[in-house]
Amino acid sequence: MTLILLPPSEGKTGRSRGRAVDLETLSFPELNPVREQVLETLAKVSASADAHDVLEVGASLQHEVERNTRWRTEPSVPVSELYSGVLYDALDYATLSAGSKRRAANRLLVISAAWGALRPADRVPPYRLSMSTTLPGHGPLASVWRDPLTTALKDIDGVIVDCRSSTYVAAWRPSGPQADKWVSVNVVRERNGVRTVVSHNAKHTRGLVARHLLESGKDPGTPKSLHKLVSDRWNTDLDRTTSGWTLTVVEHD
Repeated sequence: MTLILLPPSEGKTGRSRGRAVDLETLSFPELNPVREQVLETLAKVSASADAHDVLEVGASLQHEVERNTRWRTEPSVPVSELYSGVLYDALDYATLSAGSKRRAANRLLVISAAWGALRPADRVPPYRLSMSTTLPGHGPLASVWRDPLTTALKDIDGVIVDCRSSTYVAAWRPSGPQADKWVSVNVVRERNGVRTVVSHNAKHTRGLVARHLLESGKDPGTPKSLHKLVSDRWNTDLDRTTSGWTLTVVEHD
């Protein structure tokens, strides 16, 4: 079965009421010990005088930093409704067909600095934490999550469509047989035969690619069949790399 890896977004939508997070109900319960350690440290850091420096956020986000201290009691939100931003606007989960939402339940996976890995139906509170953060006593979060995620995701054997940024790729990089089906989605703009990497628009395009895969109803079993499916809509290239595959979506002005 195809797996679509997404990054989280900085923007998150909270609720004023609702039940708190229940760790035992989350996907990949084997990650709960690490989740709890990271979140407890995050709460302590967020209550400290140097919270903004450690979390690398400005004073205008003080309310989000304070919310980190209440992760056990803050109303939780389904992951399918939690994240906002360019990629998630393009994915537009709310308007997916019923069949696409059923597929998303098993095929979408968000790699998170606070929670490790989450599926759309998982309920967690909004938080402010980036995978690039170094938490006191833990070190870089990508390193903290690397081994736990490798263990939790070891049984994945389908095509892995990676729409994450490099910061989140560092937390889990498929290897061995998984790397043979690991396809990173890259986006470039071509003008007068010259290709340049895009960033903001890349998020939008990756969201559209994820939506296209869910709405297609198909389950490509190989990187080449994935390439064929995506090329139904975009101009694309598929290249083998030393550690997987790169699917390049070419946008034209």
